[in-house]
Amino acid sequence: MMKKYLIILLAVMAFSVSAKAQIKDTCINVWQCEVNYAYQFSLTDMNATYGKNPSTMGLGLSFKTKHNWIFGFEGSYLWGGYTDNGVSILRGIMTQSGNIINSYGNYGTVLMTQSGFYVGVKTGRVFAFRKPNPNSGIVVNVGAGLLEHHIRIENRSNNTPPVLGDYKKGYDGLRNGIALRGFLGYQFLSNKKLINFYGGVEYTFAWTKSIRNYDFNLRGKDETQYHDSMIGIRIGWILPVYRHAPEEYYYY
Repeated sequence: MMKKYLIILLAVMAFSVSAKAQIKDTCINVWQCEVNYAYQFSLTDMNATYGKNPSTMGLGLSFKTKHNWIFGFEGSYLWGGYTDNGVSILRGIMTQSGNIINSYGNYGTVLMTQSGFYVGVKTGRVFAFRKPNPNSGIVVNVGAGLLEHHIRIENRSNNTPPVLGDYKKGYDGLRNGIALRGFLGYQFLSNKKLINFYGGVEYTFAWTKSIRNYDFNLRGKDETQYHDSMIGIRIGWILPVYRHAPEEYYYY
């Protein structure tokens, strides 16, 4: 009698472990909510414009199929420093000493940084290994979207008219365009939903043009076709949403 109960107990425990370990033992459909950060190295025209490397913080939502294909969309905010490399975009309103006069006849404090965003869709695949589970492995993604960025001009005292309101739009170089993005890295999904992450190398290339009607430095519209690109290291945390295998019970 005792032996019979022991067999039943072991059977129930085995099915319970199987249910809890579904993601570890089986390739399954998973919704992946993502939060990520990347440090980027600006290249080509983007580097020439800002002279500093930006960071990005992003959110994403993707669906991984039971065949390990990934489909999703993502968005990220871009920010970073700015250096004029000796030729200021505000040179037309500066004194000989390189300052801007405010409403009180004093030198105004003007800060310039880079700001922008990327939104797009992506598709890819997880190439899984036997361990730790069939839902983890090398991940390759490609995507397309919109990249937009500009020089953010701030006068915190709000007392320097040449860089306030619509005037600063003539200096900020706002531009956007179609972007392509690729990612190569590693993704890990575990039984415990809080221990899920990915990391890897990301490359973005965009064809951008100014969307401002007038550039004060050019004394007209900027018609240049820019080639903007970034390469960086992206790491992210994943909150997976999936169905657990149903619990199974035997009745005697």
